Amino acid sequence: MDILWIHTHTRYTSEPEIVTIPAFFAQIDPLYAFVFLGLFSPGPNVILLTSSGARFGFRRTLPHLGGVVIGVGVTSGLTGLGIGTMLLQWPVLEWSLKLVSAVWIMWLAFRLWVSRPNDTGVRDRPFTLTEAVFFQWVNPKVWVVALAAASAYASDLPPYLEALRLGSAFSGLNLFVCLFWSSTGALLSFLLTTPVAWQIFTRSMAIALAVFSVMVLI
Repeated sequence: MDILWIHTHTRYTSEPEIVTIPAFFAQIDPLYAFVFLGLFSPGPNVILLTSSGARFGFRRTLPHLGGVVIGVGVTSGLTGLGIGTMLLQWPVLEWSLKLVSAVWIMWLAFRLWVSRPNDTGVRDRPFTLTEAVFFQWVNPKVWVVALAAASAYASDLPPYLEALRLGSAFSGLNLFVCLFWSSTGALLSFLLTTPVAWQIFTRSMAIALAVFSVMVLI
């Protein structure tokens, strides 16, 4: 049985209008559902934030989290200005971004593979806000989701407003996605109580990142 909302039109009639929950959600811009599912599904950001939450804790992961939110918003906003289309029209530039992305992700996978529990050295630390922002500009999944959203759910707005629409949708929804995966990683740390468990976790995350690195070039 559907839950009902009752809204009374005081100007035209005294009889209430009944709107069902499914009908209400049908009126929501489908862009938001697409963006949420695209960002929530596994990808480099999900793997890195979950790993960072587990290894360094939620608080130390916050700069990483903030950089992802800002960087994803900027990248998606650029697609609203037509930058994404320009990338597709310049194969050399597109392949350069892919190569940088693949090398960077493979390096992160290597760092995860060789990491050790409770290693707080300078070489093993969470992302800074700036690093996380720049990583989004070469993150292939972010570009794919942003380009798909810009083409499939385009509006009739001017380019600068379309950029604002996409950027705010991606940043706003990605904030909740990042909070979820960072918190999940922090909670996982309570289960990873032995060196063997830590090694299994970090190397599983490293393998997943390595697979994404290879997929970038395919």
